[in-house]
Amino acid sequence: MKTHKVTFYPDNRVAEVADGESVLTAAIAADVHITATCGGDGSCGKCRVIVDDGAIVTKQTPKISEEDAAKGYVLSCLTSVTSDLKILVPPETRLGIVPEETEEAVAYGRMMTAAEEAESLDAITLDPPVSRLLLKMTPPTLDDNASDTVRLTRALRQAGVTEPVIFKPVALKETAAACREAEWEVTATVRRDPEQALVTMLQPGDQTSRAVALAIDVGTTTVVAKLIDLETKEAVAETSAYNRQISCGEDVISRIVFAQRPGGQARLRELVVDTINEALRRLLAAADMTQDNIVAVYAAGNTIMQHLLLGLNPKYLREEPYIPTATTFPWVRARELGLKLGPRTNLYPLPCVASYLGADIVAGVVAAGIPASEKLSLYIDVGTNGEMVLGNNEYLVSCSCSAGPAFEGGGVKYGMRATFGAIEEVLVDPETYEPTIKTVGGKRPIGICGSGLIDALAEMFEAGVIDAKGKINVDLPTDRTRIGPSGPEYALAAAGDNGADRDIVITEADIDNLMRAKAAVFAAVMVLLDSVSVSLKDIDRFYIAGSFGRHLDAARAVTIGLLPDLPADKFFYIGNGSLWGAHISAVSRDKRAEIAATAARMTYLDLSTNNKFMDGYVAALFLPHTDATLFPSVKTGARA
Repeated sequence: MKTHKVTFYPDNRVAEVADGESVLTAAIAADVHITATCGGDGSCGKCRVIVDDGAIVTKQTPKISEEDAAKGYVLSCLTSVTSDLKILVPPETRLGIVPEETEEAVAYGRMMTAAEEAESLDAITLDPPVSRLLLKMTPPTLDDNASDTVRLTRALRQAGVTEPVIFKPVALKETAAACREAEWEVTATVRRDPEQALVTMLQPGDQTSRAVALAIDVGTTTVVAKLIDLETKEAVAETSAYNRQISCGEDVISRIVFAQRPGGQARLRELVVDTINEALRRLLAAADMTQDNIVAVYAAGNTIMQHLLLGLNPKYLREEPYIPTATTFPWVRARELGLKLGPRTNLYPLPCVASYLGADIVAGVVAAGIPASEKLSLYIDVGTNGEMVLGNNEYLVSCSCSAGPAFEGGGVKYGMRATFGAIEEVLVDPETYEPTIKTVGGKRPIGICGSGLIDALAEMFEAGVIDAKGKINVDLPTDRTRIGPSGPEYALAAAGDNGADRDIVITEADIDNLMRAKAAVFAAVMVLLDSVSVSLKDIDRFYIAGSFGRHLDAARAVTIGLLPDLPADKFFYIGNGSLWGAHISAVSRDKRAEIAATAARMTYLDLSTNNKFMDGYVAALFLPHTDATLFPSVKTGARA
């Protein structure tokens, strides 16, 4: 088979691929991160690269202008490799990976969040599902000739283990030597489930020091992991990295589609495992530990991410009636998944509820203390899907809606992730219509992220740049509003502004995408409230979770009608509820059981055939809404 070498700059990484393969496939093989929102079908136009040298075959597409084509720009997904190539990946196409020095694991210290107020570590009794216990036994004699396992069981009872004790065969083989080598002082690794205490390993002597658990949030965009000291309950190190699956598609639907390609499912698991292994390497280096210190792994993610990590086919999650292979999962050997951990280290995937309501949401809801509280709370995590849960200690009702990729920069001409150079804050002068922008890292602007888009939409609406339907007024006395190649547009950063090397604009098509996304989220919130006959004024706490929520200005989100018009003191930013739920699962059997019980009792509403959702969606396709009484503070200008 004829192959070609493809070199990517500025990464200086190389892949060898078969003749006719796409440049995007070569980038995936070279582990080069390229934005490909659509997963490689040419519809998003974000995987632009420059062919610096070599012969190609590329398809014409309106996503590449004649001017850019003359400069060597092509879409990597529509370009076939027919010779050795040199490819330049421009800044706007890169995922903006945070530099290595700022991505390294560091000792964990965080600001207090609403989740920690509700369930602080101090309030949780240390009782890990998997722990190492030091057992001291009396040697056998002719008068006390009980077997080694009986002596171990007695010692486990003295250590507080009340469940029936079962020895794994591999641990049973270690028993005789381990007991006698250290004169009847051994360390037992024990996994305690409600029905049994499973002894998975026996080691001579005291091996209990520095035992840690690994907690992971397997996010669609980012994988976040931390090591948790099983004596103090505190995290000793934390790190994060982009999920390498992004190279196969930025949202869960595109990854399900990619999984159906030959070898696609295996490739997706390989990529996420590689991401976790790299995070693990950093964590162990930061904490000065080895894989032998890790006794268990707890992983939370949405239902699709859990399936892909475990090697389960996600195909039927996107086909009506949207059925997952499973929503609860057994313990699995971490090494069998490809994780670089000891042969006895097991991984527990936290439970899900439905195809589009995953363990990340369940974990976050418990972390926020909602199932144990009398207060009525609404928990929301917004990304390509809007996932939300309403309830308290009496009931929990949930749903999810497709918000599309706009909140994460997809479907937007200059949209991007919240990485260096992304416009994240916007102000628009209501008299001159001139914008003031702030970018991530203070770098020159190269695009706009989700929080920046919400800021921009709110500011443009309040300044009169756009009307309630999202239409741009091109008759204003400013050259910021104009008719561009794609129709009416507003220039956030003109070439030369703040170092921008091109005009960065918001088009009416971008605004339409964002308004559809916000309409879906708000309509879903209203359906949840209606399902249990409560109103907005009945909500005591509104939790905003996830990485998007961490950057979200709730006031601006209210202005555009994304979030309900509630008093500011009802909004709580919970941060990474998924990771916090995995954390408390690692240190408390009760919390792990509570997460399982919460998933089991949560009612899920399917909005795909819900007429009230469709009606609410149409009504929310205005700024902030067709029913102005729902947004009194916007109507009166109190949030200006």
